[in-house]
Amino acid sequence: MLSIAIPSRNEIFLKKTIEDVLQNATGEIEIFPILDGYEPPEEEIVHDPRVHYLRIPLGDGKCHKRQGINMMVELCHGEYVMSLDAHCMVAKGFDEQLAKDHKPNWVQIPRRHRLDAENWCLQVQADSRPPIDYEYIPFDSLLKNDEGIHDFKWDKRSRDRADIPIDPTLTSQGSCWFMTKDWFNARRFMDVRYQGWGQEAEEINLETRKNGGEVMTNKNTWYAHLHKGPKYGRMYHMNKNDQRRSQIYAADLWLNKNRDFFISLIERFMPIPGWPENWKEQIWYKDRKW
Repeated sequence: MLSIAIPSRNEIFLKKTIEDVLQNATGEIEIFPILDGYEPPEEEIVHDPRVHYLRIPLGDGKCHKRQGINMMVELCHGEYVMSLDAHCMVAKGFDEQLAKDHKPNWVQIPRRHRLDAENWCLQVQADSRPPIDYEYIPFDSLLKNDEGIHDFKWDKRSRDRADIPIDPTLTSQGSCWFMTKDWFNARRFMDVRYQGWGQEAEEINLETRKNGGEVMTNKNTWYAHLHKGPKYGRMYHMNKNDQRRSQIYAADLWLNKNRDFFISLIERFMPIPGWPENWKEQIWYKDRKW
């Protein structure tokens, strides 16, 4: 069984996402929409025995995505666990394909397409951009003490390695991930010290690699994610102070306390767009503090 968390706060495409997952899963699944501090209208509730709503009460106004996913993992019955944003569509049989290709110490990220949410279809490409199979860490963001560690689509790598169906990726967006429940529990993911949803992908990807696992992009299946932008705004809002604390915590943990590991990971994927030859000297200049 696959257990799927869909964290949500005022998400207008939550119902469509749930219905899409139910329609396209071909194996045994259970879905846990996590209602973080709000209640959708009755007509937006999906009544299906495979769907189990988890409710985090209104109160402090903070983001409780990590607590909600931890709640799901504690309650769920699946051998595999997955998190999916509440504005996504998925490929037919995505669940069985990911399980078929999986290894116990992996985190898998399906190929990411772009979603036209209003028409609920893949967004028509007006240019030559490839699907998003790989992401990298922008170098400039690491030069700022309160910016944490981020991701950006790596189009050149996606084109150069297009014929490799399952392949390591340096990092990912965080809108979808798949792993065994045992790996999730062994690594104690969704550490609340990161705050809200801040640095979620960085936590999962870096902890996995630090502990001998792999983060793999899987092009044998896909999901499509909505780019919200100014039209939709950020439906799952995170307090700016919490976001800042999350970024500072991640930068200190991975660039300071786990410096040697971080260096070895970056060297493995070099050359990386925008990273200069003297990148170590620029990041770890004298007496830098996080």
